[in-house]
Amino acid sequence: MRKNFGAKPWTYPQPVFIIATYDENGVPDAMNAAWGGISDDKQLSICLSPGHKTVQNILKRGAFTVSMANVSHVVACDYVGITSGNDVPDKFSHAGFHATKSEFVDAPLIDELPMAVECKLVRYDAESCLMVGEIVNVCADEKILDQEGKIDPDKLAPILFDPVHNTYRKVGEKVGNAFRDGLQLK
Repeated sequence: MRKNFGAKPWTYPQPVFIIATYDENGVPDAMNAAWGGISDDKQLSICLSPGHKTVQNILKRGAFTVSMANVSHVVACDYVGITSGNDVPDKFSHAGFHATKSEFVDAPLIDELPMAVECKLVRYDAESCLMVGEIVNVCADEKILDQEGKIDPDKLAPILFDPVHNTYRKVGEKVGNAFRDGLQLK
């Protein structure tokens, strides 16, 4: 028997994205966003309401980075989600984050978060809150790479948002092989 919950924004997993921008004075800003994901081969889409300082920065600069929140930085990642850059202009540094300018877009990389997707703004619709970015580059700190030079999810230790319980969860172990395990049913 199933229990019905009605229309809710619940899916599993929901990544925890930390969106980083520069303001008009070059000061880094970051926010936490869970409603987003890959929407095309070279596009990432996120639901962001227009009142966010980060959204205003993106519209002015035309660029942003999306870092994967991780286990080691849960407190800082949550902080940038519960604190508005409109009220606390130095929330980036208050979170303990440090910035390095992206080589590819006019936005900061967060030094403490070892993986980021660097994006140029494609479009933003304030009515639906849908922001679409063109993926220009993905970068990762060498400390989270495996022996083949690929991102190791165990070393990255990304966190997920559990919208039902309002908690963060860590990613679990490997359970199968994509594009291969299903072949046994062909």
